[in-house]
Amino acid sequence: MVFWTRIACLLVTVAIYPTLFLVSIVIQYAKTSLPPGIEQPFKLRFYQSIMISFLIEVLRFFANGIPPFKDTSLLIQEQQFDGVPVKIYQPKKPAVTKRKALLFFHGGAGTYGNVAQRLSTLFRRRTDQQQNASIRSTNAGVLLAFCAMTVARKRPATAMATSNAIERYRFCGDSCGANFATKICQLLVDRTDVPKIQAQILIYPGLQGMDFYLPSYQQNKDIPLLWRKLVVYWTCRFLNKSTSVVNDVLEGRHVPEDIRTKYQKWVCADLIPEEFKVRGYKPQDPALRTFKPKVYEEMKQVLEVTFSPLFAENSVISKLPQACILTCEFDVLRDDGLLYKRRLEENGVPVTWFHAKKSIHGLAILFENQDVHATIALILENLDPY
Repeated sequence: MVFWTRIACLLVTVAIYPTLFLVSIVIQYAKTSLPPGIEQPFKLRFYQSIMISFLIEVLRFFANGIPPFKDTSLLIQEQQFDGVPVKIYQPKKPAVTKRKALLFFHGGAGTYGNVAQRLSTLFRRRTDQQQNASIRSTNAGVLLAFCAMTVARKRPATAMATSNAIERYRFCGDSCGANFATKICQLLVDRTDVPKIQAQILIYPGLQGMDFYLPSYQQNKDIPLLWRKLVVYWTCRFLNKSTSVVNDVLEGRHVPEDIRTKYQKWVCADLIPEEFKVRGYKPQDPALRTFKPKVYEEMKQVLEVTFSPLFAENSVISKLPQACILTCEFDVLRDDGLLYKRRLEENGVPVTWFHAKKSIHGLAILFENQDVHATIALILENLDPY
């Protein structure tokens, strides 16, 4: 598998970086060359949309990954729960006791990726063969409320007959999938009619849509695979909003002052440990974030708890199960993970934190980082019977 991983990394390098180079050339051309009768802004957006669409297809191709080798000891099923694609891994050996289920929500900004991504393969290998477990990898594009309802119903009739024999759930996700896993845990925290949620495993999560001037956003704004500007761009695409508001959102012009004041106690650069500011951090000039009501109306959804689970009240946070949070140093979303870690700890929730000091966003999925995989697997195997 190491051989195939190297081949995949080589293909990523060969394909993505020339694509980005072409994007820059086309955008520069669009700025300097104008056919008669076409305004520059329109032409620029036209060329940008073509190149970005091509880049999305490239990312989709590599996010799908190389199909893993089949494991004859596992039963692998592809199903749909009310139209949501789900891939289920479970041992063929009959269960002696009730199973522990891991629900994995994959990343990809709700725009690319699928249930066959390699991280679910990690859990299949590391967990299914070592524990009496069932793993379900589900599409990250699903709506949060629907996820909660589906889990609460203990699965519809189309699911496996063994689905009702679940003792505890563990929710896991990477990137936007970690956002989904976080919010679903919050939505189900007071439910008594569903199996107990034992843990939340959040891999470089994105958890708030208010402040894009946190240290990690400044330090890693131009580091692939997730640039600062791309975070808001993908958000607009996922929410079906106009991408014309990207720059305004990056500057915080979508945030009314009362909302900013309310949530700064939880989302603020002052709450980030000083060790994470050494690569340079400069507070935003308040004049740059002049509030724009029209931008707020367009993007107010990102300031709701359903999109920004960092804004949940302490009464909810304090009831959450133990957490494992993985952050990467060279990742714009790093500080979202650090802020959520702080909130959980302040509310008495046990947290296991793993920080990849030399890694970028997407490392666990695209590059099969063995250290990260081994660490997450070890944490899964040693979770307390919460």
